[in-house]
Amino acid sequence: MPYLHNYKLFISHAWKYSERYQRAVSFLDNASNFLWSNFSVPEDDAFPRMSSAELTEAMRRQIRPVQCVVIVSGMYVNHSQWIQFEMDFAKSLGKPILGLKRWGEQRTPQSVVDIADEVVAWNSNSIVAAIRRLVP
Repeated sequence: MPYLHNYKLFISHAWKYSERYQRAVSFLDNASNFLWSNFSVPEDDAFPRMSSAELTEAMRRQIRPVQCVVIVSGMYVNHSQWIQFEMDFAKSLGKPILGLKRWGEQRTPQSVVDIADEVVAWNSNSIVAAIRRLVP
């Protein structure tokens, strides 16, 4: 079997919409011949009470080592300062950003379209193919 690259990914999400995050994780976990490490924090491991400065630094520590930031888009992105921070910080580090256009969504947030290197459909094959294109 050929060597599988272990992709280091950060999946941005709003904990209020954690089922979307879980679905994205499931797509990646169930993809054939795809190995990845999750650097994001799911809701059940959420940060304890932190100041804004502490949370900012914690997110920076999660994003720095990754090879790609995956944005689970939905219109809630327009109202999340933290998701915008994650996208801006990733871009400042030169990290590729992959936007996921959720199935059934009429529109993808303009902030995601503007910053993402690629926006793909909400399915495992599209997501994995895009990650492979974006990460050398």
